[in-house]
Amino acid sequence: MDAEAAKLLGAGLAAIGCGLASIGVGSVFAKFLEGALRNPGAADAQQGRLFIGFAGAELLGLLSFVVAALLIFA
Repeated sequence: MDAEAAKLLGAGLAAIGCGLASIGVGSVFAKFLEGALRNPGAADAQQGRLFIGFAGAELLGLLSFVVAALLIFA
């Protein structure tokens, strides 16, 4: 396997993280809605944690995208 093929294979594997990040974001919002429907009074107090979880999951997706782009173009 030459270096170019290995680079593209690694970029493809790193791009899998973008798809997994979307699953993580969906899971964060699903759990928030599940908890908010069970106890609507506590939903306002948990909204900050919702956005922290969203930002964390989205950060990992963007990081995997940057790694894939670096492997392809550098």
